[in-house]
Amino acid sequence: MSIFVDESTKVVVHGLTGGQARFHGLRNRAYGTKVVAGVNPAKGGQEVEGIPVFANAAQAREATGAQASFIAVPARVAPASIIEAASAGMEVIVCITEGIPAQDEARVYNLLKRDYPSARLIGPNCPGVISPGRCNIGITDGEVALAGGPVGIVSRSGTLTYQALYELKQMGIGVTTCVGIGGDPVPGTSFVDCLEAFEADPETRAVMLIGEIGGTDEEQAADYIARELSKPVVAYIAGVTAPPGRRMGHAGAIISGGTGTAQAKMAALRSAGAKVAQNPTEAGQLMADIVRSL
Repeated sequence: MSIFVDESTKVVVHGLTGGQARFHGLRNRAYGTKVVAGVNPAKGGQEVEGIPVFANAAQAREATGAQASFIAVPARVAPASIIEAASAGMEVIVCITEGIPAQDEARVYNLLKRDYPSARLIGPNCPGVISPGRCNIGITDGEVALAGGPVGIVSRSGTLTYQALYELKQMGIGVTTCVGIGGDPVPGTSFVDCLEAFEADPETRAVMLIGEIGGTDEEQAADYIARELSKPVVAYIAGVTAPPGRRMGHAGAIISGGTGTAQAKMAALRSAGAKVAQNPTEAGQLMADIVRSL
């Protein structure tokens, strides 16, 4: 099994007629993902390399039976696109757009929770979700991921997501699903959401968690691991040398006061029973040791 998406998932690409959405949407299709439609309110009725374009997500869903939206549109229209996808009944919404104001993210997050609780938003500002060999929605290079393995990955960092997949592939370890949740202050899907899904997935037998400085999401994940997760966890936290008060990379990666430090997150995860690595390569090696013992 996999979590959130699989080989049956049909995907609508919002902004497919634009440069970025076209590039990544067609790469997803080349990987084997069922990209069945595009959305552009000004270009309904057109096609992009055989993919029909509709004026809105509701029309695309009605015509194709799509269950997922891939949103790769500018920040000024991304919140409206997310809401449009949710109102159309999309079950999974992947938004890679960066630069969305935090207040807009919070508004969309709360609106989805209130009015469209069955819609799962992954992102914004994330690499997306890949179930290797089955489905890839987003910007992750499918070539760095090996299918058929026992490991689930959840990460705040896009670059470290790719490295984690590659480290495991180099050791012949496959992945059930890899979810890049993004590093913005208000992600649609959290570490705990993914850990709950991995706990329920019988094919996922171990989990790699990649966090970074800022916020308390990793501490919340540690609490869930200690209380609920029955599967071994390897964790890596980026930003050990980050100075307090300075944002590092993501909008959510800032140490404020005495909270959000890498050291505090690493301590919480160790206390929860996770094996905590000092760098991504060590994380891969620790996971290889776990996989050999499964």
